[in-house]
Amino acid sequence: MSQNQDQNNLQLLAIGNAIVDVLAQVSDDTVDEQVNLGMARGGMTLIDEQRAEHLTSMLDNPEIISGGSAANTLACFSALGGNAAYIGKVADDELGQSFREGMTTQNTIFTTESLAGGPATARCIILISPDAERSMNTYLGACTTLCEDDIDENLVKRAEITYLEGYLFDPEEAKKAFYKAAKIAEEAGRKIALTLSDSFCVHRHRDDFLKFIKNHVDILFANEEELCALYEHGFDAALQKVGEDCALACVTRGKNGSVIWQEGKRTDIEAVPPTCLIDSTGAGDAYAAGFLHGYVNGADMATCGHLASRAASEIIAAIGPRPQENFAARVSQESMKKVAS
Repeated sequence: MSQNQDQNNLQLLAIGNAIVDVLAQVSDDTVDEQVNLGMARGGMTLIDEQRAEHLTSMLDNPEIISGGSAANTLACFSALGGNAAYIGKVADDELGQSFREGMTTQNTIFTTESLAGGPATARCIILISPDAERSMNTYLGACTTLCEDDIDENLVKRAEITYLEGYLFDPEEAKKAFYKAAKIAEEAGRKIALTLSDSFCVHRHRDDFLKFIKNHVDILFANEEELCALYEHGFDAALQKVGEDCALACVTRGKNGSVIWQEGKRTDIEAVPPTCLIDSTGAGDAYAAGFLHGYVNGADMATCGHLASRAASEIIAAIGPRPQENFAARVSQESMKKVAS
């Protein structure tokens, strides 16, 4: 699908932090050293540009990939054959151009104007420990400048679902952009999906998240820790609470699979073990892509969940959050037969 094609049937629009991922496998000792310097093991730590440069310089042969949570979801969604577009802010620099090329080669529309004369394009330095846990160190840079003016009203109106990345609740102007997108989508009869992104993000913005979910969100994505942090309850009680606030919630539980809660009905989904566990980066992003691909194609919740689990399984069997060759064939081999029937 080219950028000049008619987009009247746009399935998914995502709004998120446009970030270039820098990934490297490291020892447990290296992770411990960085934790002592303030890094959150297994979570996301916001860093400044100087710290970003230092971490990058200490890595041997890192892999550099266009990233960002929502962008990763779109890459997987497009690889499965979905029709997608993206809104996010990069700088007019080398990394920004690399990010843009990475998105457009994934058949994802990306026309947000680049930032000139401001912070550099964002990057996330991801340290992958031997057990495949990832610790993310994020310099937001140009991401923080996303604002209401960057919201393309036509894209929001055309998209069946607008998918919002919770990390963007950090900058106040980006939060305003979320509310603008939600209003446009609601007036057009479209749906809003939100991913909570990270438990640290939830703790920072709990009240704002609760308000936004209750008033605007149709589909919520979270992992178990994020959901429990949001409602300050144990898992089962938190499920009941989220059911009061939005129509559909998808909650991942690692090796214990996931739970889909739709209007009071619970559907438990088994995890799909990967062929080998290499890197958990992007597992939740891929899960959302698989689920949404089934959802926009009219699949039932069990099929959507199975697609989601298979997509996550494929992603964690390789380094990086983006789909590898034959991703769609491996994910869809059995699940898409159900979608098509």
